[in-house]
Amino acid sequence: MKDKIISGFYKKNKQEKVEWLAEHYFANDPTLLAELQSFAHANQDLQKIFDGFSENTLANYYMPYGVAPNFLIDEQLYAVPMVIEESSVVAAAASAAKFWLQRGGFQTKIISTTKLGQLHFSWSGPSHELQAVFEDLKVVLRQDAAPITANMEKRGGGILDIELLDFTAVEADYYQLKVSFETCDSMGANFINSVLESFGATLRRFAATHPQLRSYPLEVIMAILSNYTPDCIVRAQVACPTELLDDACKDMDGPTFAEKFRKAVRIAQIDPFRATTHNKGIFNGVDAVILATGNDFRAIEAGGHAYAAASGQYKSLSDCKIEDGIFTVWLDFPLAVGTVGGLTKLHPLAKRSLELLGQPSAPQLMSIIAATGLAQNFAAVRSLVTTGIQKGHMKMHLMNILNFLAASDTEIKASQQHFEKETISFNAVRAYLEMLRSASVKSV
Repeated sequence: MKDKIISGFYKKNKQEKVEWLAEHYFANDPTLLAELQSFAHANQDLQKIFDGFSENTLANYYMPYGVAPNFLIDEQLYAVPMVIEESSVVAAAASAAKFWLQRGGFQTKIISTTKLGQLHFSWSGPSHELQAVFEDLKVVLRQDAAPITANMEKRGGGILDIELLDFTAVEADYYQLKVSFETCDSMGANFINSVLESFGATLRRFAATHPQLRSYPLEVIMAILSNYTPDCIVRAQVACPTELLDDACKDMDGPTFAEKFRKAVRIAQIDPFRATTHNKGIFNGVDAVILATGNDFRAIEAGGHAYAAASGQYKSLSDCKIEDGIFTVWLDFPLAVGTVGGLTKLHPLAKRSLELLGQPSAPQLMSIIAATGLAQNFAAVRSLVTTGIQKGHMKMHLMNILNFLAASDTEIKASQQHFEKETISFNAVRAYLEMLRSASVKSV
């Protein structure tokens, strides 16, 4: 095992890293280097940009980049870019978009765009002493951070509020500065963290020199943004009379479908086991657009799941109601995204994605992402309460099975025709290909 421990791996060039990995993890496989090099971009300048995204990069890991058309969102028509490997996701989003295109489309509302950061610190003095000087402290915090916030303030953003939270009842000497921000069209992570670190330096200096605080030690524990953004919320919804849902399923009328759909969503409100899979379907759409536009899907996932559990029980992010014959499905979703900075302009396809979407502002992108998540949710629940999820999913998955089994173009065409009316499974596809190949050999 010791021979697999290495220091300074990051100092090696790409070929040296691959050769070391081949020796220690791939039984000196001579094909590894060529295989990884085959994934390099032909444009060396572009490859240099990709290599700079991360540490110890060896190759590019490709993901499908697709588009779901016919999204009518707030009376504007979009073709939505999606990066995802799950075969049925883009098809489902496009299907839902087309379904709602004739029923008024998706309506969205930006509820808030406030983002949060936290400065965590310990102070052993009396709480009331800290509270007494807090207003003076806020003034100094803002003054010292002014060089960092000046450009953001020119764009209409900056620090919105600073709160002092006392957690000493649950953790000795623990306090927090909870800071709210407006970061306009940027996701704002670097801006928020820079401000918070400035606050940390100011707080230490303020406490060390202020006559009411200096008798007690103050220690800054950490300064960091929060990916839980319950005040950066967008609502997306679709609605129509239940009779307009008659063609949602050939085996039931619109009102029957609407009630079955409503109950399925209600189950996801009640049962965390169902809610987890239900919300995963929403993130199928959300993450795909987040990736396509160069945003941080991990931050969005963390914040979304925290929001789903805000009541103390993990619940569905979407909801459904039927009132006075009107069927409505909606979701409120925390989305801290950006359309400037980060990879949004550095990654060429992220740049193209934003161009495809008409160079949206951050709030507009929030609306597009939320609508795509809702479309995905509608498509998934619609399948679940009608034909079942596997019929559509396995139809899209057929090509993956055929490629895995090295089917020829002729075999692919024959298989697609055969499985139009047959149940798709790996074993069924393999058996059909074996039959085709056996018949081909006999005819020779």
